Formats: sequence, structure tokens, C-alpha cells
Amino acid sequence: MGRYLNPKSDLVFKKIFGEHPELLKSFLNAFLPLPSDAPIESLSYLPTENVPEIPEFKYTIVDVRCTDTKGRHFIVEMQLRWIDNFMKRMLFNSASAYTRQLARGEDYNALCPVYGLSIVDATFSESEDWFHLYQLTHAQDATKILEDIQLIFLELPNFKPATLKEKKLTVLWLRFLTEINEDTATIDPALFEISEISQAIEYTKMAAYSANELLIYERNWDAVSTEKTLMMGHFRAGKAEGKAEGIEEGEEKRSRKIAHNLLLKGLDVHLVAETTGLSIEILKEIQEIL
Repeated sequence: MGRYLNPKSDLVFKKIFGEHPELLKSFLNAFLPLPSDAPIESLSYLPTENVPEIPEFKYTIVDVRCTDTKGRHFIVEMQLRWIDNFMKRMLFNSASAYTRQLARGEDYNALCPVYGLSIVDATFSESEDWFHLYQLTHAQDATKILEDIQLIFLELPNFKPATLKEKKLTVLWLRFLTEINEDTATIDPALFEISEISQAIEYTKMAAYSANELLIYERNWDAVSTEKTLMMGHFRAGKAEGKAEGIEEGEEKRSRKIAHNLLLKGLDVHLVAETTGLSIEILKEIQEIL
């Protein structure tokens, strides 16, 4: 593991955007199609609600929910993989957040806009655009928009900083998401020019996490890898036989890899055994070849 952690992971994404509203405010102001005279001034978090889950994607979808002083609701999702019904899932979540605002007997004018923002670390469209905005518009006049529910999808693989003419804050947040990971050795000083992004970088440093949090980080990425494997299985017909054995073997290999990395860091063998599920005997074998 390098000096930095990947901000797209569950643990790091939630630490940055789920615990520091000033960082999330900067991020949302950079991407959402808000009125020019009504940026987000402050945020407060809402509890994560029980929404329909896609069983195979428990670890590859991370969400944060909040509201601002104007009553607007924001749902932010980090999606590490993509399937077609993600758009419907985001629409369902956004529509649910919209309808739940209104108590029995209240006037419809009390409803406030809902913005659903999905950051997608996968290619899902045929275009080269990285920004996708969905709104309700008039069929004959696109200037007439019902703005109360808007969905925004950021297609990260399509982001090319050299070709962008977007505002500086937008570009730098995108670079933060796409350039920082375990392989990062040095960071462009330009990313430190925005105080909020500079703070976010601090929360990607491995030194900012406890040994237990690093274990959780490793296990989460292991689970993400498993989900990717399972998703590919959905597109392979006629390979059901022997699938369980293959998954089991793959999980043992991943557990051994995680154990190898953790033992290299000097973590206690019993803690590694508890985390990975491997026996002390196997871990001692791994220690002998370190």
C-alpha cells in the first residue's frame, strides 16, 4: 500500500464527504447545475435511508445524503461499477427524497428541489462526455424546465483535463478523484491551491488512518474485487457448474494477498487471522517467505 489511499473507496469517500460538510459543499458547488445566485452556503447531513439494494453491489455503491439552508436535498453516490438500472435506482432515491418532504396536509409549494449526483468510475455511455445532466423539459421547448428533480452523472473515465474548459474548481476536484490512489508518489501543487481539496488530500494519507481502519480499507477493496468478479459472471452464459469452487479459490487467494500486505506492515498475526479468516498455520507459512 502506498502513502495515499484511493478517495473513491467506501472508507475514504465517507471520511472526506460524509464527515466534513465544508468539503462536500465545495464539491457540490463545483458540479451541480445550481442557479448562479444560489450556491450552497452550508450543509447538514441526513441519515442514510433504507433503499432497495442490488445484492451484488453492496460494496461498490457509497452514498451520502444532505440538505442545505434553502431546504434543497442532495444525494451523492460513488459507483465503482455500472449496470443499466443504476439510473433508475438514482431516480427512485431522488423521487423518494422529494415526496418524503411533504407531510400530510402541507402545501405542495413547500417542496424543495432534489439533486442526485452519481460519480461513476466506469464507462457507461457511448459519448465522450464526462458530464451527463437529466432534467424534465418541455417536449417542444427545451428552455422550459421542471427543475425540482435533477440527476447528474459524472463519467470519470471520460475526464481529460487537457481538453476541459470548465471552471477551475470543477477540474481540480475531478483531478483529485482520478489522480489520487495507492500508486500516487507526488501530487501536482495545483491541487493544493484550493483549501478544501488540500484538506481532502490530507484525508487520503495512509497516516491519517488507524491500523483497524486500514484493515477495513483492504477488506473493502477485496469485496469490491469480488463484486466485479460476480458481475462478470452475470454475462457469462453456461458457466454455472463449478462456479462456487472458483469463487472460493479466488477468495482464498485474495485473503492471502491481503494477509501478505498486512504482515509486511508488521501487524500482529492474530489480528490478521481474525481479519482475513486464515489460520495461524497459513499465516506462519506466509511469514516464512516474507
